[in-house]
Parts: sequence; C-alpha cells; structure tokens
Amino acid sequence: MPRRTLLQLAALAGGLSVFSQAAEAKTTARSTGFCYPEETDPHERTFMQWPNNRKVYDDPDFLFDLQGTIARIANAIVDFEPVVMMASAEHHKAIRKRISSKVELWDIPTDDLWCRDSGPSLVVDGKGGIAVTQFNFNGWGNKQLHGNDGRIAARVAERLGLQVFNAGLVGEAGGVETDGHGTLIAHESTFINPNRNRDTKAEIEAMLLETMGARKMIWAPGIKGADITDYHIDALARFVKPGVVVIQMGDEPDPKDPWSVSAFETHDILAKATDAEGRKLNLVVLPEPSDIRTEADDFVSSYVNYYVCNGAVIAAQFGDRQADEKAKATLADLYPGRKIVMLDIDNVGQVGGGIHCATHEQPKV
Repeated sequence: MPRRTLLQLAALAGGLSVFSQAAEAKTTARSTGFCYPEETDPHERTFMQWPNNRKVYDDPDFLFDLQGTIARIANAIVDFEPVVMMASAEHHKAIRKRISSKVELWDIPTDDLWCRDSGPSLVVDGKGGIAVTQFNFNGWGNKQLHGNDGRIAARVAERLGLQVFNAGLVGEAGGVETDGHGTLIAHESTFINPNRNRDTKAEIEAMLLETMGARKMIWAPGIKGADITDYHIDALARFVKPGVVVIQMGDEPDPKDPWSVSAFETHDILAKATDAEGRKLNLVVLPEPSDIRTEADDFVSSYVNYYVCNGAVIAAQFGDRQADEKAKATLADLYPGRKIVMLDIDNVGQVGGGIHCATHEQPKV
C-alpha cells in the first residue's frame, strides 16, 4: 500500500508522543544555547528504523522488499560511520540476516522507516553538550498510526541519558532545513497546518526557531493535502552549507502540475531571500529524472533527498542515465572529498520518500 497517498491511509492516531505539550515545561534548545548543527559536521552514528507494521504495509511481499532496501541503505552507510537500526527485539534475528554485522541493533520498537521524522533530533551547544529537541511527532497530522514511532525520540534520549527540550511544536525534522548557523527554510503547509499546530504563523515560527536553535526563518507556501507530509522541504531543497542551497526542478514550470508550480515558487522565494547573516542564497539546480524505472503514482524521484555521512554522500539513482550522472557529478562538486554512493532505492521512493527521510544523524561532540 503506497504510504503517501492520503486517500489510501486511515487517520489512525495510534498514540501520542511521550512528551505531551501540556506536560512538558517549555525549556528549549535556543533558550539554553543549543542548536541543530550542519549535517556535514562529523557524526557519532546514524539512526535508522526497521519498517514492520502490517497495518501500514499490508502486502507482506512488498514489506519484505522494502526492508531489503532499508538494509541496503544501512549497509552502505556503515562503511563510513556507525549505524544503529532500531526495532523491537523480536525482529532482531530476522534483521541480522539482512544487514551488515557492523550495524548495531537497538531494542526500540518501531512502526515505519521514517527516522528523519520520528527519530531523535539532536542539538549541540558547541561545548561538548548534546540533547534531544522534540518535534512531538504525530503521524504527519494523525494520518498514520504511530504508537511506537511517536515514542522513539524519548526512548533514545532515555537510553543515551540526554536532556530533552520541547518548545511545544508538532511536526517533523524532514519538514525543515537548517544551515546549522541560524537559518531555516520550510514549507508553511507542513507546520502552519491545524493537523499539527493550531497557533498563529508567528507563534509557530517562534516555536520552530526555539526547537532548532535558529534565528531566521524563510517560508515558502508548499502544498497542503497532496501527500502525507504536506510537502516536506527535504524532497525539494537542501542546505549544502551556509549560503548554498541545492534544489531539484524542471526546466520550466508546468502550470498543470501543482508540484512543479510549488517548486518554482519556492525557488523564486529562496532566490530573493537572505540568511541569518544577511547573505543572499546561491541556488544550485539539480535536474528532474524522466526515464525512470517505475511509473508508480506516488513515486518520489528526489536526488535532493540524499544523506551526508562521514566521508560520503549516499544518494538515489533512478535509472535515467543522463540525469543520474548529472546528479552524481553535481553532488561531487558540492561535497568535495566525499565519496558519492548512488543506490537503487525504488521501494522507498514508491512509498514517498528517500534516503534522507530514512536516516537521522547523531552529531559527534
């Protein structure tokens, strides 16, 4: 069952985050001098989640293949840095047969694979301190069950003995990009949405800045209701480093395609924006692949949804030789000194995401 088709998903709440907005004191990352670092900074490890919930994936053959793709991603990353795969202990024996012996297994129950959204978001203070900052994951606006996934961030914090900050924001880390130096970009459709937050735009912006430890917010409208994420920014545009953003789009907007219209709208807003230091953003455009292996309606063919780990960039290839080669060359230029590893992750694309969606880094302090 394609994960990101709203009409095919039941709105199953499945449980709230361990840290409710009402109960948690509003001690935030920003107020205590913590911030989300650049993804290119050294990592202690990568977190991933094992998809296993049969209410989310009712086709056992598809689920088996999807798990194989998650194993392939983990096995690629672990050649460059430690990887922790989170799953209930009952699944460990079967998982071990499919992943590298170098991948560590933690007994933390999961529902789905989207560790960027439901996994631990970690902030640092530049003095050796590290903490978890809560996004209070609610299944993308209660569109999917998340009884286990809504508790992952808190369980990781408990296992690592880390402080938890909570500004009261509800959302997902995949919905916001940071340069690690005070600037955020996001689509309004993801956060300024009553399925996550019922506050005003100004209040939600303030919570997001407090959650990430940032100073400047750049909003673009995005699209509500077209996919389960309400258009996460990390499938379209990413910070490479402060002042540089990579964005994927076609040669010209297609007025009949809302995704195309929104992408060009976001591009134009970013082209006029300045970051927290007052710099204009340099935009690097990646091509859209066209001759790809799958024709699934929900397929996400995003080169931009790559993952930067220690010494490498792990990215997707889609079978369009010219576009794949262009993407690989562009990423090599943007990340000099890192190996560019391109993987077939079509099963993850079919359920609406990419490699960045399936991973979450722990910064080294």
